[in-house]
Amino acid sequence: MTSTELFGYASSVLVGLVIGLAGGGGSILTVPIFVYVFHVPAVLSTTYSLFVVGATSIVGSINHIWNKRVDLRVTTAFALPSFISVYLSRRFLVPALPDPLFQFEHFILSKSQAILYFFAIVMIIAARAMIRNDRPEQGEAADGRPRYSSLGLDGLAVGLLTGTIGAGGGFLIVPMLVLLAGLPVQRAVATSVLIIAVNSIVGFLGDIHHTDLNWNFLLPFTGLSIVGIFIGMYLAQFVAPDKLKKGFGWFVLVVAVYMISRELL
Repeated sequence: MTSTELFGYASSVLVGLVIGLAGGGGSILTVPIFVYVFHVPAVLSTTYSLFVVGATSIVGSINHIWNKRVDLRVTTAFALPSFISVYLSRRFLVPALPDPLFQFEHFILSKSQAILYFFAIVMIIAARAMIRNDRPEQGEAADGRPRYSSLGLDGLAVGLLTGTIGAGGGFLIVPMLVLLAGLPVQRAVATSVLIIAVNSIVGFLGDIHHTDLNWNFLLPFTGLSIVGIFIGMYLAQFVAPDKLKKGFGWFVLVVAVYMISRELL
């Protein structure tokens, strides 16, 4: 095993750590790790990301449910339309995208490049949200009455995002749960982990019909990520996640800029 691969496996612990602390953000790391460290093709990397983030989040959500931190009614309202959207996009939309996606004279935009560019743009948006700590203290549901129709529409949009680029969307889900469901931030984080778990696993199931997977690589990486989420959930008792998120936001921004420059060059 090379030093680069050792670095990649060590980074998998960070994936789980981030999910455990912040209720999302793990998929922002997994795709770049798979593409640039392990040289996995971009589309297959999004499949691997869905499995790793889904399995890791399931373990975390079991702990949150056991400790009664998850709002199951809100989870259902958000997750049902979301996993329909993510399954359809992984099962039909992503395989149907042509390759190359766009061609004009000597300029060719491959399917893999398009996914990586889109992923990098999402990373920049996520980094901005984390650096600015864009979490409303209260919103439309400040009266304690969740806006279920709005949650469902947002679930559809997040599912499309998850299905297209393999990102769980935790940086979008947590603010929406605060804004539209009136959940306290810590409860929104716990609920977000369960939603991400459902979205990611459903998206992964949409892929297994047309994808060959390297389980000898995927399972050890996932196992280390699960170790990371236990560390993250433990540290969350002592460390304010918002302070860590700002530093992580700058890190994500640097990685996004690297991805764009790497693809352009």
